[in-house]
Amino acid sequence: MSEQAQTFEFQAETQQLLNLMIHSLYTNKEIFLRELVSNASDALDRLRFEALTRPELIGDDELEIRLEPDADARTLTIHDNGIGMNRDEVIANIGTIAKSGTRELMEKVRAGESEAQLAELIGQFGVGFYSSFMVADRVVLVTRRAGESGATRWESSGDGRYDLAEASRDSHGTSITLHLKAADGEDGIDDFTQEWPLRQVVKRYSDFVTYPVRLKVEREKPKLDDEGNPVEGGDTESVVEDLTLNSMKPIWTRSESEVEGDELKEFYRHISHDWNDPMQPIWLKAEGRFEYQALLFIPGSAPYDLYYMAFKAGLQLYVRRVLIMEHCEDLLPRYLRFLKGVVEASDLPLNVSRELLQQNRQMAAIRKGLVRKVLDTLRKMKQDEGERYLEFWGEFGRALKEGVGEEQDYRDRVIELLLFESSHGEELTSLADYVGRMGEDQNEIYYLTGESREAVAASPHLEAFRDKEIEVLYLVDPVDELMVQSLHEYEGKALKSVGKGTVDLTAEEDKEAKKKEMEELEESFSPLLEALQKSLDETVKQVRLSGRLTTSPACLVGAEHDYSPQLEKLLQKGKGGGAKQRRILELNPEHDIVRSLLDRHQADAEDGAVGDYAELLLGYATLAEGSELTNPVRFNSLVVELLSRGLAAEGG
Repeated sequence: MSEQAQTFEFQAETQQLLNLMIHSLYTNKEIFLRELVSNASDALDRLRFEALTRPELIGDDELEIRLEPDADARTLTIHDNGIGMNRDEVIANIGTIAKSGTRELMEKVRAGESEAQLAELIGQFGVGFYSSFMVADRVVLVTRRAGESGATRWESSGDGRYDLAEASRDSHGTSITLHLKAADGEDGIDDFTQEWPLRQVVKRYSDFVTYPVRLKVEREKPKLDDEGNPVEGGDTESVVEDLTLNSMKPIWTRSESEVEGDELKEFYRHISHDWNDPMQPIWLKAEGRFEYQALLFIPGSAPYDLYYMAFKAGLQLYVRRVLIMEHCEDLLPRYLRFLKGVVEASDLPLNVSRELLQQNRQMAAIRKGLVRKVLDTLRKMKQDEGERYLEFWGEFGRALKEGVGEEQDYRDRVIELLLFESSHGEELTSLADYVGRMGEDQNEIYYLTGESREAVAASPHLEAFRDKEIEVLYLVDPVDELMVQSLHEYEGKALKSVGKGTVDLTAEEDKEAKKKEMEELEESFSPLLEALQKSLDETVKQVRLSGRLTTSPACLVGAEHDYSPQLEKLLQKGKGGGAKQRRILELNPEHDIVRSLLDRHQADAEDGAVGDYAELLLGYATLAEGSELTNPVRFNSLVVELLSRGLAAEGG
């Protein structure tokens, strides 16, 4: 060191996490080398990326990762000549463990996650560097940022502190020296100063890394004479060889049949930092006018932040093996943001900017090809592997529904993939299956939105549909509210909300008689409806008789183009909220309560209690649809008052 080191303290949670790692968090300790090689590869990727605009950063150097074991000193050093770090970056990236993930990881540890699950969490929360402490008593890092002259030394024994000091390094990059613990087979610690454990780990985990991972090895070889033949006596000499331990052939360029399942899983983990197995790989190789190849993955589960605006989406874009963009959002539409993978194009310029990408005809063609391939893969899964598709739908169905409004070229293919809850049964149904079950006289696809299947199934809006055994789709995802704004019809059948407009389920031959009956009822109920309207005018835009109720006295509905209650709630949560809609109150003319109210009003048109009953019916209808009362105190006092009147009348 060229100056006195400064000592810093780890955060309390960081120290707890370090203690877990040091004291055998899991037995497969060889994983540390995978993490360090992966970090080195990332550093080389970043250097190549920055060198697109600053080629002097690389110069003529060959980018590589080098392992340097020392059996006498019991050290293993991992060198790379990548981007490196300056002092501030060391403090930010090495001095603090997983700023956003440490607390969550600790909570999972305290909750008693299994060893296998915790092993996955190491990579998931970006703390791979610290897996070094599972095999090392002390770790020393020396790094120099490309384009800068000074270097920084970081050192820690995992005891709650780390030291920082200025250092020197001949070139840019990072060297991490592990002062290894003694080999202990029972504790899962191999001798990582020896060639074979290093070769096996690199081959197993890092064979697909696109940079050479090299190791100098010493071999005893027969001495050769001037003609290249072994000398007499069998004398040998020590020769140092420079071995490349990985194939360096990008996995996406190989034939699908050549790639083993474990290789595929490791590659997925490398690019996604998701330590669960992927659900489905998707291979694509396009030749012709535009040539490109891709290897995409459907993850095994949805990340927790998939439905947040800040979710980091996008595929890795390579041009002739050079990383151009790590998160290229232009390659896929937003509704397919859950996909992970790599796309390599051969004809894009290496220095292409994001703005040029957005206007590039080849990029548009690649995007179109990827979307078509993904949707075809999902269609095949839905047709041939129903159970797996249900797993996919449970994880990513909400995102796919967004495609109804977003997708332009393949919108019909997206719609064919949709699944919904339904009154037909517990199993999810497609629109095609729904139409196949429709009766001959049914011309519309009925649906109702709500917070849950239970809430929708209990809605009074379904009573007439249930009596006539007409299927209704239950749209219970928040995204469904937006989806139906774009999905107006399917196979010539209009989608209609049973909570909006009027409903007439009368058979064609009975419509005339039903119409006459409703006209007579409306005439007899007209004075009552006018009185109720006058009483509720501030919150209700119309009081009318219902054609959808059979057992409930009342329900609230919207006009054809009104927001549903669920969408209104979502909009109310937005900045500034908004004015509440005035709804339509429908009354069941056959219900005893409504009939009694009619009799009471006919007996005394000035009866003040009619207004109280009107408020009660409105409150009942509001609660029945799962909405909140505007004035719960008033509603409760009316219930108590009218109960008291009824009991007093009975007692009298």
